Amino acid sequence: MTTHSGSHPATARGRDEKFRALAALGAGDFAHINGSLEEHFVGVHDMLVDWGARPVLCDAGLFHAAYGTVHFTDAMLPLDKRALVAGIIGAEAEAIVYRYCSCDRATVWPRIGAAVPLPFEDRFTGETILMPLDELKEFCELTAANELQIAAGEPGFREQHRAVFTSLFSRMRPWLSEPGNRFAASLFDTSGEGGIGA
Repeated sequence: MTTHSGSHPATARGRDEKFRALAALGAGDFAHINGSLEEHFVGVHDMLVDWGARPVLCDAGLFHAAYGTVHFTDAMLPLDKRALVAGIIGAEAEAIVYRYCSCDRATVWPRIGAAVPLPFEDRFTGETILMPLDELKEFCELTAANELQIAAGEPGFREQHRAVFTSLFSRMRPWLSEPGNRFAASLFDTSGEGGIGA
């Protein structure tokens, strides 16, 4: 596995060890819209490192879709392996991964920018929680890293979803890091509508 932009060699070694541990749990080598899933996971992790995210969020980025998402239905791991994932990246990072995978995007994404705490539907349980501001910021940062990592490498994906992401990242502006906002603005016009406090 190669070192990506912005990754210190020691960071890359730790990242690669954690990813090998994920594979050892039975995670398959799935194809992904922007190359292999491994390349995408590592790309999201390294993007978060470049943006200055705390290590817990970077570790969550490395495993971010481990349980599948509403659009990536080929779950690498079943939910009954949550404790094993937590043993690799820690309970806090695993909780971020679970929350990311559990997001019912059709209901949650349109609400971003409208209210804090954010009513958040868990697609696994059907329950609605109120996501507090600190969790919302990291959810937005991880979501942005995921989508922007794909969009940066796939012009067709970027154009197909331009309207959705222009709106989403505009509304996320108050809660994204400065580097995240700059990167989003380099691909989408995010100078229009904004969320609370924009």
